[in-house]
Amino acid sequence: MSEYKIENHTYDVVVVGAGGAGLRATFGMAVKGLSTACITKVFPTRSHTVAAQGGMSAALGNMGEDKWQWHMYDTVKGSDWLGDQDAIEYMCREAIPAVIELEHQGVPFSRTDDGRIYQRPFGGMTTDYGKGIAQRTCAAADRTGHAILHTLYQQSLRHSAEFYIEHFATDLILDEQGICRGVLAWDLATGTLRIFRAQTVVLATGGYGRAYFTATSAHTCTGDGNGMVTRAGLPLQDMEFTQFHPTGIYGAGCLITEGVRGEGGFLTNAKGERFMERYAPNAKDLASRDVVSRSMTIEVNEGRGVGEHKDHIHLHLEHLGPEVIHERLPGIAESARIFAGVDVTKEPIPVSPTVHYNMGGIPTNYHGEVVTLKDGNPDSVVPGLMAIGECACVSVHGANRLGSNSLLDIVVFGRAAANRCAETLKTGSIQPDLPKAGLEKAMDRFNRIHHAGGSLPTASIRDKMQRTMQKHAAVFRTGESLQAGVDQMNEVYASYRDVGVTDRSLVWNSDLMETFELANLLECAQTSIQSALNRKESRGAHAREDYPERDDQNWMKHTVSWLDEDGKVSLDYRPVHNYTLTDAVEYIPPKKRVY
Repeated sequence: MSEYKIENHTYDVVVVGAGGAGLRATFGMAVKGLSTACITKVFPTRSHTVAAQGGMSAALGNMGEDKWQWHMYDTVKGSDWLGDQDAIEYMCREAIPAVIELEHQGVPFSRTDDGRIYQRPFGGMTTDYGKGIAQRTCAAADRTGHAILHTLYQQSLRHSAEFYIEHFATDLILDEQGICRGVLAWDLATGTLRIFRAQTVVLATGGYGRAYFTATSAHTCTGDGNGMVTRAGLPLQDMEFTQFHPTGIYGAGCLITEGVRGEGGFLTNAKGERFMERYAPNAKDLASRDVVSRSMTIEVNEGRGVGEHKDHIHLHLEHLGPEVIHERLPGIAESARIFAGVDVTKEPIPVSPTVHYNMGGIPTNYHGEVVTLKDGNPDSVVPGLMAIGECACVSVHGANRLGSNSLLDIVVFGRAAANRCAETLKTGSIQPDLPKAGLEKAMDRFNRIHHAGGSLPTASIRDKMQRTMQKHAAVFRTGESLQAGVDQMNEVYASYRDVGVTDRSLVWNSDLMETFELANLLECAQTSIQSALNRKESRGAHAREDYPERDDQNWMKHTVSWLDEDGKVSLDYRPVHNYTLTDAVEYIPPKKRVY
C-alpha cells in the first residue's frame, strides 16, 4: 500500500453526505459542541436536495385549519400501511418545530399577505382524515430544496463544522464486535486516502435512482451508503419500493414538481381528457404519486398517449397565467423551456413517469440509529452507526412516499440524529485505535478496484444494469418480468468481477470513481429486484399485475435483505410497527386506499 498517501483524522462525529439530511445533522452536531466533519463527494450546495422543488410538509395551519394527526393519517395511508406508525407520529409531530427552526435559521420561505409561511396543496395531503384538501406544503417558490440547502450549509460553517469537499467515502471500518469505528475516504483533488476515526458515523448519502436508465436523480445518486452497509454484513430494508414521479419531462427525466398540480395544473391525454377524474374521482390530479404514475401508464398503454409515438402525457399550466407562473413556479418555466422547448404560458409540458425516490434503504429507528434486525429484533442497534435521509428506511414512507414528506424527513431525522448524539456522546472522548482487520479490509478493497484489470468498461456494465432495471422493475411488474430481470441482474452483477479501470491516477479520476459507484448501484439493484420478485402482492409503488390486490394477511411486513460477496441475496421479514409513540394519537388500522 506504499503507493498511497494516507492521512488520519479523529472527530466525535463524521457525517457522510452534505445534502439536506447531512447538513442538518452536521449543523446540529456542531451546535451541540461535538467536533464534526462532513465528507461530501460534491460541493454541499450541489447535493441533490438542491433539486427539490415543491416544498416541505408541516401542519402549521397557515392556509386553513390543520393538525399533525391529519398529516399522520395521510402519511400512513400514503405508505399503504407499510409505514411504522411510531416513526410517522414522530415525524409529523416534529414537523412543526422543525419548520419554525428553519425559518429562524434563515430559510426564505414564500409568504402570505399577512407574512406567514406560504403553504400549497400537494398530492395525498388532506384535512379531517381524508375529507378535504390540505394546504400543508411550506414552499420557497419552486426552489425549496435550494433555499434549505444553502441555509443549512451557512449555519454549519457558522458553527465551525469542518468539511472535506470532493471526497468519496468508500467503506465503513467496523471492529470484531460489529461496532462502527470510522470510515475510509478518497480525496479526489489530491489522491490522498483519509482514514476518519469517530465515535459515530452518520450516513446521509441519498438514494440510488441511477440504478435505472431514466431518473430525476442526479448522477451522484448512486446508493453509496447502502453499498457500504451491505459490505459490512448489515441488512437493507424494503428495497422493492421505488417511486416513479408522474411528471418527469419526457425524454429528459428532469423533474416537474407536484407543486404545479398543487397550484392548479392538470394532466390530459391525446383526446384532451382530464383522465385523472376516472382514476381518483376525489383527489384527481392530486392523488398520490403511485396512483397518478400508474394512471398515466394505463392511458399510454391503451393508446391515448400524446406525441408522435403516443408514449407520454400533457401537463397544462398555461391557464394559470404568466403572473402566477412567474411568482410561484419560475424554475419550472425555465426547466420546461430548456429541456422541452416549451413556453408554459402558452403550451403544455410533455411528461412521463420517471424514477424519483427510494422508499427502501438502511433500516433505522426514529433516532436515526442503524438497526441490525438480527433474529427479528427491531431494537438491536449498530453501535457507532446512524443513517438519515433517503439512504435510510425509518420507515416513515412505507410502500409509497407522499410528495413534500422527503424534505420533511431529511430535516426531522437530521435533527433527531444530532439530538441523539448530543445525549449519548461525550465531547472529545478518547477513542480506541482503529481495528486492524477492518481497516485492512477497506484498504484491500480500494486497492483491488484501483488496479482492476478486467476486459469490461464500467460504462457498459452500468448500461446493462440500468436497462435491466428500467425494463423489468418498472411501474407495472409481473412475476415473469421480474424473474427475467433477476436472471439478467445475476449475470450483470457477476460481470463486475471482470471490470477494468484504464486510468490508474488518483487525482480527478472519474473512471475510478464511477467504478466504485457502480459497485454500490449493483448492490442496490440486486437487492431491489429480488425483493420485488418475492413480494407477491400490490402495495404502494410495488404494483404486480399478477397479484393486483394488497394482501395484509401475508404481506403487511417489511422485507429485510442481505447480500453476500457473490451477489446472493438472503431475505427475511419483520413486522410493521402497528403502535404509536404516544397517547396523543391512536393506531390507524388498514383500509382500502382510494383517492
